[in-house]
Amino acid sequence: MATTTVGLQRTWRRPGRPVLVAAVLLAWVLIWVPARGMHTLGLSPADLTPLHHRLNDVNDTVGANRDSSPFFLYFFNEIRAAVDSLVTLLQDLIAQPSYGRPVPVLGWLGVVAVVAYVSWVFAGWRPALLAAAGFVFFGLQGLWEESMDTLALTLGAVVISLLIGIPLGIWAGLSDRFHRLVTPVLDFMQTMPTFVYLAPLTLLFLIGPASATIATLIYAMPPAIRLTAHGIRSVPHSAVEASESLGATGRQKLTGVLLPLSKGTIVLGVNQTIMAALSMVTIAALIDAPGLGKTVIKALQTLDVGTAFNAGLAIVVMAVVLDRVTTAAGNRVRQTGRAARFRRPLLAVFGGVAAVCAYLSHTYYWAAEFPDDVAIGGTLSQGADAVALWAQQDLSTATEAIKNAITYALLNPLEALLVESPWWLVGAVAVLLAALLGTVRSVITTAACVALLIGTGLWQDSMTTLAMTIVATAMVMILGVAVGVWMGRNRFADRIIRPVLDAGQTMPAFVYLVPFLALFSATRFTAIVAAVVFAAPVAIKIVADGVRAIPAATAESATAAGSSAWQMITKVQLPMARPSLTLAANQGLIYVLSMVVVGGLVGAGALGYDVVAGFSQGQLYGKGLAAGAAIVLLGIMLDRIARASSPSKGSN
Repeated sequence: MATTTVGLQRTWRRPGRPVLVAAVLLAWVLIWVPARGMHTLGLSPADLTPLHHRLNDVNDTVGANRDSSPFFLYFFNEIRAAVDSLVTLLQDLIAQPSYGRPVPVLGWLGVVAVVAYVSWVFAGWRPALLAAAGFVFFGLQGLWEESMDTLALTLGAVVISLLIGIPLGIWAGLSDRFHRLVTPVLDFMQTMPTFVYLAPLTLLFLIGPASATIATLIYAMPPAIRLTAHGIRSVPHSAVEASESLGATGRQKLTGVLLPLSKGTIVLGVNQTIMAALSMVTIAALIDAPGLGKTVIKALQTLDVGTAFNAGLAIVVMAVVLDRVTTAAGNRVRQTGRAARFRRPLLAVFGGVAAVCAYLSHTYYWAAEFPDDVAIGGTLSQGADAVALWAQQDLSTATEAIKNAITYALLNPLEALLVESPWWLVGAVAVLLAALLGTVRSVITTAACVALLIGTGLWQDSMTTLAMTIVATAMVMILGVAVGVWMGRNRFADRIIRPVLDAGQTMPAFVYLVPFLALFSATRFTAIVAAVVFAAPVAIKIVADGVRAIPAATAESATAAGSSAWQMITKVQLPMARPSLTLAANQGLIYVLSMVVVGGLVGAGALGYDVVAGFSQGQLYGKGLAAGAAIVLLGIMLDRIARASSPSKGSN
């Protein structure tokens, strides 16, 4: 009998985590069948909860006291005025008519010459040619003023971001205590979708360029802080010890050792700050930021694919130019420790040419206002409209089949499960998943997020957004694993595909909506596909790097044991790359959520629509603010559950 008991104990094993997760999901479906439609906390688009009314009252109170409250008069209004002055100065220089003139201080010829000269000095002649060609292209598109408005807002936000971010990064690099304090704040800021920054800032700084710039600099600052701190912390300890042995003071050690040796990483932080700022500036057009973003938004709202394509192409060109110039400058600094070195006569000659062009653009109208008779923007718009019409007519069978297959097979069932389940059932499932995948802290965070989501009064819209996010993330992971494993196993494929992925990551979110709007019209599926394409590059690269990081000896041992290619992938490489797969899923979730809510502009509805409606309809401002909070809560909940499932971060 004792032997039988021991045998039973040996054969019985506690169910693994995947089995328990599957059991929870199965129980959810079984309970959903009889409880469907009960306690769903529905709210129609025009209805407001008491919380929304209170937020509207707060907005009205702030508006009534904006010019009388000392808190606004001597703090927020002063910040707004200072930022507005900087942006206005930059617009007067390159974008808007100023100082009683019909044109800005520096016209198109001067801007092109100065940009090319600065790019040549810091990055080399190839990036300089690319920059000059890109800026001329803005004029040929008929979007010179809009492009310069976007550039002015981007530069204003970047300047302030770097003035604040680099000193904070230096502090974080020198102080362990401050580094521990600021890291979770930066993590939180970088996981929040871009929409979230807009509503609260308009409450404090009103709608306009100043609010857009402040939102942009807040969004763009984390890379500057993080990479500056990383650069300083990565300086070899031996170099620091050598300077200390020579009696260097703290200031001398910082300026003579730490900053010079971390210069390359800091320049990379500048690059990332610029790209983040450009991405945010285009989205900030929702709060009346001038520039290309406003053109794209108006075109998307009227389903004008041609105009959206033309403006979106300008945004892509600007992103590529800024990325290539700053990347080349960063590479040159990392390789040589300084910017490009040229002979002084060359500097003087080309500097003189740039100065002459600037003078001509300031003095003569033909060099200040880009000529309209050479514009090709209309042709590009007409071509894009023709392609969109062709796609909608000749590809409609294929696109409708794809859209219907994913909508009816995945999206609708999942949305029905989430939206039509009782709120307490969805909350219980979320908490149980957090308990199975993570720790007590994950459970507490998830429970708090569920409770606060209910408090926002937007439970159904949150579940709709969650359904789209889960479907898009699943598609991202399928694509990420398939392409990432291929890149990780094939270096030639990696060399070909990685530059495409890098280019994809430089493009602002709005740009992804345009081609899929032409293919699939304004639907939820358009937002999902755009989110997949937006999030796939980061997931693919993480998976590829994880597969390539597996020790060669392990792969050789599996090959020697007779493993086929499929066995190598499924039995060795994917299991060993599990931390990378989990990280890819985490990052994919965050990117997808950010893009899905932007899809509110093209028919995705749910929380993204609530935010946009809050900006355009004053009576819905409180609801839009609550929707922004709901997006943050969804992001936190998904991020914590995804991080908790990581083998290397199970304690989080």
